[in-house]
Amino acid sequence: MMMNDWNAYREALLGRVGDLAKQSPDVVRGLTTIDGAAAKTGHLEPKIHELIALAVAVTTRCDGCISVHTKKAVEHGATLPEITEALGVAIALNAGAALTYSARVIEAHAQLATS
Repeated sequence: MMMNDWNAYREALLGRVGDLAKQSPDVVRGLTTIDGAAAKTGHLEPKIHELIALAVAVTTRCDGCISVHTKKAVEHGATLPEITEALGVAIALNAGAALTYSARVIEAHAQLATS
């Protein structure tokens, strides 16, 4: 069973982004500038850039980012094992963040006990 039709979603999303660009071109142009600036130095090959984008897309829970950057990653030669490894990093970092913030809860609790 398919969860989502990512190709149809991506096309619809890009259409709505185009509508937004007509209403507020500077906002979309600004995002395009930021995205281009991130890759402009050329220190990372495009495939690595897209693998990072996928890990961040998962972390930020952005379905549009997932649909667009999965396609771009594949276009730049990313394999499913490479994509899966990048996703594993996202999973680990999210778990690590939960652990870090759990330490904050312990600290907050300790401060209640001492006040």
